[in-house]
Amino acid sequence: MTSLSQAAGNAPAPKPTTAVIVPVLLKIAAMLSVAGLGWVAPLIRLAIGDAPRQQAAELWRQLGIPMLSIGLFLLAWGVAAPQVQTSLGAIPGPAQVWEQVVVLAKDHVAERAKADAFYERQDKRNAQLRSEDPHAEIKIRKYTGKPTYVDQIWTSLQTVFMGFVLATIIAVPLGVLSGLSKTAQAAMNPLIQIFKPVSPLAWLPLVTMVVSALYVSDTPIFEKSFLNSAITVTLCSLWSTLINTAVGVASIDKDLMNVGRVLNLSWFTTVRKLVLPSSLPYIFTGLRLSLGVGWMVLIAAEMLAQNPGLGKFVWDEFQNGSSQSLAKIMVAVFSIGIIGFLLDRLMFALQSMFTFSATR
Repeated sequence: MTSLSQAAGNAPAPKPTTAVIVPVLLKIAAMLSVAGLGWVAPLIRLAIGDAPRQQAAELWRQLGIPMLSIGLFLLAWGVAAPQVQTSLGAIPGPAQVWEQVVVLAKDHVAERAKADAFYERQDKRNAQLRSEDPHAEIKIRKYTGKPTYVDQIWTSLQTVFMGFVLATIIAVPLGVLSGLSKTAQAAMNPLIQIFKPVSPLAWLPLVTMVVSALYVSDTPIFEKSFLNSAITVTLCSLWSTLINTAVGVASIDKDLMNVGRVLNLSWFTTVRKLVLPSSLPYIFTGLRLSLGVGWMVLIAAEMLAQNPGLGKFVWDEFQNGSSQSLAKIMVAVFSIGIIGFLLDRLMFALQSMFTFSATR
């Protein structure tokens, strides 16, 4: 008996069982599905032998069919594109567009190398000046090379982020007020219905004149073109968040609000503790819609405001009229679509973190 107990005590610890590993893998798959990778879950279940036929069918639905549709789209595009002749030549096919993706990537790498060389020379020159005269005036100059395609994407992301944040700061409080007060709702509803359909092409001239009149500084923090685009994005994108927030607040369970009255909660405490948590799913739905509208509006705003982002890139290539311009414009089109999808996935991830009713 003793020898058996000792043998049992010296036995190696059991390895984690499938019952422990599988839930962890499925939890990871659920997290990846937020990023649009919902096909990972059936792939994991297929790998562990859980209902193989069912999981294979689900994998085909979530991965196979989308990949097949993309392949058919590329095939149709490649066949039809050469048949359409424009003033700049035939519509570029997938191969020509990918070629310009490579060209734009190489341009970015080359421009960054030039910038690094410029700053390296500047640092050496300044170091030499300090060694010769410790009290010498050192000037730090910014590299003024042309913005690359990646730089323009980054500018557009900064612009839409600023416009989206401004829209959120305005829309959420107004939506809460409108949802809690029928008087406020009656006051705001006509303005919402009037201004919601207004195009960014109509807002931009007004925004440009107002910014030019009010934003006067010798050392501006932001370029006027940047502000023009960001404020135009704000004016076009805040309505979805405002309306959804108002609907979410108005649909809160009345019993919950009565509990707040029984506890004598202040107005701000009621909003913070009861109203906002209960209406978060509606608010996030509005935020996702607003971000999508803002990203779509941004391109037109940047075209007219000449803000150095994707919109200006498209306009410059259209004006350029070279043989590669159409392909570069199509690169921008796909970039805009992919980035828009990623931004929506980002908002969905945040919604999944803070609410329990997020849907794909």
